[in-house]
Amino acid sequence: MNSKYIQQLGRPRLLIIGCGDVGMRLLPLLRARYRVFALTSQQERCAALRAAGAVPIVADLDQPHSLRRLAGLAHTVLYLAPPPAEGLSDPRTRNVTAILPDRANVVYVSTTGVYGDAGGAWIDESRPVAPHNGRALRRVEAERSLRRWARRTGGRLSILRVPGIYADGRLPIKRLEQGTPALLAEDDVFTNHVHADDLASIVLQAMRRGRPGRVYHAVDDSEMKMGDYFDAVADAEGLPRPPRLPRAELAKVVTPALLSFMSESRRLSNARLKGELGVRLRYPTVVDFLKMRRKIT
Repeated sequence: MNSKYIQQLGRPRLLIIGCGDVGMRLLPLLRARYRVFALTSQQERCAALRAAGAVPIVADLDQPHSLRRLAGLAHTVLYLAPPPAEGLSDPRTRNVTAILPDRANVVYVSTTGVYGDAGGAWIDESRPVAPHNGRALRRVEAERSLRRWARRTGGRLSILRVPGIYADGRLPIKRLEQGTPALLAEDDVFTNHVHADDLASIVLQAMRRGRPGRVYHAVDDSEMKMGDYFDAVADAEGLPRPPRLPRAELAKVVTPALLSFMSESRRLSNARLKGELGVRLRYPTVVDFLKMRRKIT
C-alpha cells in the first residue's frame, strides 16, 4: 500500500463546511496534521480543493439527503458557510446538526451583525444579541441551533462573531471607483474589521483552544468609522475619497441593503480573543495592512 496513503489514514479527519476564501487560507495550516474534507456545492471547485490538499465532497446544504454520507465523517468541523440569503430562519444549520457526531468539536463562523446597533459603544461578548434585519436573525437562529446540538450531544462549540473581512481582492475598490458616497462624520458609524489571513488563524486557535459554548469577537484592533475606512483605502490606492452626505440624503442614493450596513455602529472588544485563544494578529489594524501592502507594491 502507498506509504503516503497510509500516512493520510493515520491522520484525524477534519471537515470544512463552506471552503471559500477563508477556508482556502486555512488549508495550508491544516493539511499536515489532518485529513481534510471540504464540502462544496460546485463540482467545478473540486480540482482546486484537491490541489490545495483537501478531499472535496459535493453536497448541498439545502438538500438534507445529500448530506447523509457526511454523518460521522469527522469529529472536528469548521462551519464557514452562510445561512440562506432570505427568510428568518436557517434550515442549513439544522440540516448540518442532523449529521454531526456526538461530542464533535465545532467552530462556527457567525457575524457581529447579531448585536444590531450599539450606538458606537464598546461591547464585549456578554452583550445580548439584538438583530435588526433578516441577515442577522438567520445568524442568531444558526447559533441557537448549534447550541442546542452541543447541549444535547456533549459537543464542544466555539462561535466566532466576525465583522467585515478584508484582504487583497476584498477591498472596496469598485465602490470607490464608482464614487458611492459615505456618511458625514457626524452621522457616520463605527465599523469593525479583520484580515482574511488573521481570521483563518483565529479559526485554527478556536478549534484548538476554544472553551465549550464560548463566543469570541474575531476582530482586529481598528477603531474606525466607515467613511474613514473608505478614505484610508482610497488614499492607499490613489483613488478619490468618496463624497460625504448627511444620512437623509444618502438614503436616497444607496440600496436599502447598503443603508442597513451604514445604520449600525459598534466597537467590539477583542480582549477575550487575545487572552483566551492567545491570538496575535498579523495585521493589528487596517492601516497596518495598507502600509505593508503599499511597501510591497
